[in-house]
Amino acid sequence: MSHLLTKHQQSEQLKKIGVILLSGITAAVALNFFLIPAQVLSAGMNGVAQLIVALAFEHLGIRLSTGLFIFILNLPIFVLGFIKLGKSSTLLSFINVVVVSLLTMVLPQGAITDNILVNALIGGVLLGVGVAFSLKMGFTTGGMDILSLILSKTTGKTVGKYMFILNGIIVMVSGFVFSWESALYTIISIFAMSYVVDMLHTSHQKVTAMIITTNAEAVGKNISKHIFRGMTLFPSVGGYSGVPGNMIMMVVTRYEMYDLEQAVLEADGNAFINFVPTQSITGRFATDDEQRTFKTTGVFPELKIHKKTRP
Repeated sequence: MSHLLTKHQQSEQLKKIGVILLSGITAAVALNFFLIPAQVLSAGMNGVAQLIVALAFEHLGIRLSTGLFIFILNLPIFVLGFIKLGKSSTLLSFINVVVVSLLTMVLPQGAITDNILVNALIGGVLLGVGVAFSLKMGFTTGGMDILSLILSKTTGKTVGKYMFILNGIIVMVSGFVFSWESALYTIISIFAMSYVVDMLHTSHQKVTAMIITTNAEAVGKNISKHIFRGMTLFPSVGGYSGVPGNMIMMVVTRYEMYDLEQAVLEADGNAFINFVPTQSITGRFATDDEQRTFKTTGVFPELKIHKKTRP
């Protein structure tokens, strides 16, 4: 059992390292090969860094590093992330930004195509892939991602929607610094990134988890330590093995799928987990504020009865 758990933990660490490398590569390629040569701004702090570098060169004749300013601008954001999202996710997000900054500085700049629309779309999609997979693993690419994630967890709205709203100011500044045509393509790039994020990471959507285990008590206790959700137990029998066990059924958000999976496998490395998309729910479903109350105080708060919702 402990051997299986150790292998699983090692596998998860390798996945996180792989996602950090993927995020760094996609962001560096998007910036250096598509967005910067086309004078199309990226979303978030990457875009702010582009603006500072462009203004410094245009008005002062100084060549600055976009990657370096990505790192500098993200430092105060990590303080907020540490407070709101926790130590673990903030640390991984910090490492993620360091990798993005380094690869952006190391990778040479060069235009692959002169088509500004292609540059905007591909740059946005590449950034969105890195952001979405980072969020799926429980951390971010820093900057506006952290702010958007905090707002999304608070209100239940999509992460991509908040990214699009928060980046509106970048579009306006892009129009004044470069041109209004450039600003329009910046909108396209940010929209493409937001769409990819919502397609790959949809924390506002609900899923039903069906967990088959022979150690339901340990699994249920470990789930309760990590996730504030109700669960229902059903007796079950293995169709092939004939071994009696239990099925735990519960509804969680897509954002909680990763934490739930880790909690289950920590308690029972042989558990079987099936996630099924949930179209709608009625009854009690804890909000993020209620979950924070439970995690902070350990007291099960009085839940509000929510109306029927659809993802």
